[in-house]
Amino acid sequence: MAEIIVALDLPAGAEALALLDRLPEARWVKVGSILMTREGPPLVRALVGRGLRVFLDLKWHDIPNTVAGAVSSARTLGVSMATVHVLGGKAMLEAAVAASAGELALVGVTVLTSLDHAALHEIGIDLDSGRHVLKLAALARDCGLDGIVCSAIEAPSMRAAFGPGFALVTPGIRPAGSAKDDQARITTPEAAARAGADYLVIGRPITGAPDPVAALAEINRTLGHPA
Repeated sequence: MAEIIVALDLPAGAEALALLDRLPEARWVKVGSILMTREGPPLVRALVGRGLRVFLDLKWHDIPNTVAGAVSSARTLGVSMATVHVLGGKAMLEAAVAASAGELALVGVTVLTSLDHAALHEIGIDLDSGRHVLKLAALARDCGLDGIVCSAIEAPSMRAAFGPGFALVTPGIRPAGSAKDDQARITTPEAAARAGADYLVIGRPITGAPDPVAALAEINRTLGHPA
């Protein structure tokens, strides 16, 4: 059953913690560049201390030694899952896996869900997004990563190619009727789950909703999660 990761893309840690006070059913949370830059490790420790599983989405893409050091730091903070850019290459990915020591899951960022074919062409990638994701996912798998971040649109082909043991983390999730915002390749939660996604990263449809509690409850209902 697909897990929901509540993306805490909020301006401040106090705001994020106040939201979580209202969402006791949340099990996973995403900390990205906004909150990590503002609040740093103390926020991660606070979230772990609440019994939450933290998905640290900093998309590391640097020389192998630097990325390995970042992964080690995340491991000591109690992070459960973190992202690296597959475009960092084999040496970087293998260094990250070694630094994880099997204590946190590493998933590789393939193609951002804000990018469509035209945007990929602008940066010199002439493969369509599906074929490009497949190529990067194969490299991630071969380097020992636990899975990838991809659009749920690509999830069926990823699942067919790599089987059930390769985690698929899918952002760009928008319940029916929600605003598209700055996402290009979006899917509803139920469609993403049917497509084989393991984790659904959902931010603004919950955090920006007039009633975040009701919004999360409705998403859980559509996924068939217990109330």
